[in-house]
Amino acid sequence: MYPPEIVMPMKEELTEQGFTELLSPDDVVNQMSQQGTTLVMINSVCGCSAGSARPGVIMAVNNSEKKPDHLTTSFAGFDVDAVRKLREHLLPYPPSSPSIALFKDGQLVHFIERHQIEGRPAQMIAHNLIAAFEQYC
Repeated sequence: MYPPEIVMPMKEELTEQGFTELLSPDDVVNQMSQQGTTLVMINSVCGCSAGSARPGVIMAVNNSEKKPDHLTTSFAGFDVDAVRKLREHLLPYPPSSPSIALFKDGQLVHFIERHQIEGRPAQMIAHNLIAAFEQYC
């Protein structure tokens, strides 16, 4: 598990933008039972989170006419039980962090895995998400 002093600034990058943290399995279960669309950013300490994933997610939310009803995040390697529960909802995809998932009425409708984030600029991630928002939100 990562030390809080490393993780907290990375968490705050999203929570300061209005993302709600999923900190426990119960948080995940409650969120997945919500109607509407839910964006989940599985955050991580890796460089592609800082360079593309977090900025891309924020860019998408701030620049899209259609937005998910719920913005949520959980941190891999820190919110361990919550992420484990989230990954049950991401099957058949293997564990991937960072990753970005869009759910509609609790069903996975769009997923961006780590290999689709690494080496790509934040703008590309944002465009991918904005297209998904247009389709599902």
